[in-house]
Amino acid sequence: MNDSEEYQQRKQFYDQLLTIYGRKPVLEALQQPGIQIHRLHLADSNKSAAILDDIVAIAQRHNAEICYHSKQALSRISRNGKQDQGVAVDLVLGGYRAYEDFLKTAPNQYELLALDGITNPQNLGMILRTVAASGIAGVLLPKKGCAQIDPLVIKASAGALFRCPILRCDDLAAALQNFQAAGAKVCGLSSHARQSLGEFQALAPTIFVLGNETHGVSSAVQALADHNLRIPMANGVESLNVAITASLLAFRHQLTGA
Repeated sequence: MNDSEEYQQRKQFYDQLLTIYGRKPVLEALQQPGIQIHRLHLADSNKSAAILDDIVAIAQRHNAEICYHSKQALSRISRNGKQDQGVAVDLVLGGYRAYEDFLKTAPNQYELLALDGITNPQNLGMILRTVAASGIAGVLLPKKGCAQIDPLVIKASAGALFRCPILRCDDLAAALQNFQAAGAKVCGLSSHARQSLGEFQALAPTIFVLGNETHGVSSAVQALADHNLRIPMANGVESLNVAITASLLAFRHQLTGA
């Protein structure tokens, strides 16, 4: 292996790390099933506490590396010295990578869910669990505008996010444009759309966009949509919870046998 290949492998690994800090958040994260711990960070000035003993015991059971730092060094790791309480942990998200890496090796046909302003951590966690279970190619998660992965999201996913393919992007609209340039089609969901989800046939790689819980898909993303689709509703119901919608999209082929 040459230096360039080794660098790329190391970069890919460190891109998969998620750092969580704070005593209770770290303990709650470590108690979830499917956890993969890379490294536990502790301030060497911490005083003895039962919660710290529990955290260390879990890390030891997982054979994770335990490192001790000065308060200043730990604050550089947590990036929030005022709230880290002397504890941070690096967790491994196996499917966590930049969307550009996915595009380099993308199959001829795939489906993704893209999240546009999903701010509720419970919704995000349930969506990630759905994607992990469904087997679709992944979920496109912007760094800004959406809830970010934290202990609440981990708990809502019941640990499934550690097996979920998550594609990171800085800006969703820009990422979708790059997918379109590579041949993908973008589908927005709207109760006013003429075409129903059941009528739609994906003849190209397809990205279904899930919008904000209150305001729906943003105008910048909506302007990029190649198709708008509706989910037929009965009894005057206008919409479904976004996590339920994600399940309908992710499992539509498995449930219909198409």
